[in-house]
Order: sequence, then structure tokens, then C-alpha cells
Amino acid sequence: MKIAVLPGDGIGPEIVAQAVKVLDVLKRDGAKIEMETAPIGGAGYDEAGDPLPEATLKLAREADAVLLGAVGGPQYDALDRPLRPERGLLRIRKELNLFANLR
Repeated sequence: MKIAVLPGDGIGPEIVAQAVKVLDVLKRDGAKIEMETAPIGGAGYDEAGDPLPEATLKLAREADAVLLGAVGGPQYDALDRPLRPERGLLRIRKELNLFANLR
């Protein structure tokens, strides 16, 4: 199983790091899990000037699952609406034809 790991912003990286620890235990017990990390949200904007970089979208499309943290933060409030972190979340949902989050 290939999992796209998208930590995002704020508390997202901290939460996702704990989830990855669980997946690592499963891997040690024989689960066939492959994880690759990419930026989304403010992290995507900071790294690539886009809240959903093309490489992140490509990774998500090729994955069997997406583990996504959180997006956004007050430091991005002044950005134009298309560049705001939450636009990355909305776009990935649209591009992957998703409509619900499991929490």
C-alpha cells in the first residue's frame, strides 16, 4: 500500500508524525506499506509558491491512501485567496473527487 503523507501546517506535522509511528510499527510486523511525504497548504506555498504543488497532487493520485494533517495558519491570512493554504485542501478534494474526511 502506497500512502501519500501530507503533514501540512500548524499542528498537522505533529499529529501526522504520530500516525507515521503507528504505520512504522505495522511495517515492522510485515505490512507492506510505502510512505512518501510531500507539502500541502502553507508548507506547499512556502516551498513551491502553490498550496497544492503539482508534485504533491501527482503523489496523491498515485497513492492508495492520503494521510493529511492540517492546513492553514494566521501567517497566511494576507495571501490572495487562490494562494491560501485551505485552497490546497479544496483543490486536492476536487482533483481526487473526494467529498469527506475521516477523522
